Amino acid sequence: MNTHRIGNLDLLLLSDGTYYQDAGAVFGVVPRIMWERLNISLNDRYQMALGLNSLLVRSQGKTVLIETGVGDKKRVRAQSSPLSEGSLLDELRAAGVSPDDVDVVINTHLHADHCGWNTRKNAAGEYEPTFPRARYLIQRGEWEAATHPNERTRATYLPENLLPLEAAGRLELIDGETNVTDEITVIETPGHTADHASVILASGSERVLYIGDMIQHPVQLERTAWVSSFDVFPLQAMETKRAVVQRAIEEHQLLVSVHCPFPGLGYMTETDDGRPKWTPIDANGGAAK
Repeated sequence: MNTHRIGNLDLLLLSDGTYYQDAGAVFGVVPRIMWERLNISLNDRYQMALGLNSLLVRSQGKTVLIETGVGDKKRVRAQSSPLSEGSLLDELRAAGVSPDDVDVVINTHLHADHCGWNTRKNAAGEYEPTFPRARYLIQRGEWEAATHPNERTRATYLPENLLPLEAAGRLELIDGETNVTDEITVIETPGHTADHASVILASGSERVLYIGDMIQHPVQLERTAWVSSFDVFPLQAMETKRAVVQRAIEEHQLLVSVHCPFPGLGYMTETDDGRPKWTPIDANGGAAK
């Protein structure tokens, strides 16, 4: 299994597969002549592969799943050119974890590629919570935005990922910074959406920050002005990234990115001339290949 240990916490790194998105949309207003220097592999539809990385953590008697990937919704698959998607439940099963074992699900936000396995169809063909015993923790403002979408956001806020949670009594709306356990804290990191959240995992002197959809490519951490077209509030996204990167460097935090290649782990350091630099690592802490 792909595990990484910090202090007393074992992080199980999970993938829901690989998701393709339009490369121009990922890099927003950044001209192609600049981002194509990154030698990104594109398919015949000019799409780039994005990871779908989730975390499972056991803390103080609770089994906590952070993010649920793209899931198996056909509407989402129609919007992308899938390489392989929907493997999260298989990975949990391989780790000996059933949906009934999960106590808490945390969604950083409710775009369809981050909460797809929140629900699935039952034998009657109706959507129900995939993790029937879990509390689903979602920022109140994000829930309001997702359940009252506008012309820009309605394509990615799918009611079938959301409303069955409320109907089943599994939804728990939170406001701002929230402690899940003494070792797991949800924090506000606005910009991608107004109420986008990240998750701090802390044990001893070590810190991990699961950054959700703050970036889709690590260069967007190195160059904070490189914001994605998916960032609803780009100027705020820049400020959030700048603060997160500075703190990650100062505190030597391990970052977990949803959309970087699996497992999405990396550290931010500074180059000799003071520029932020992303250094990916594998699950064992070595240099990523």
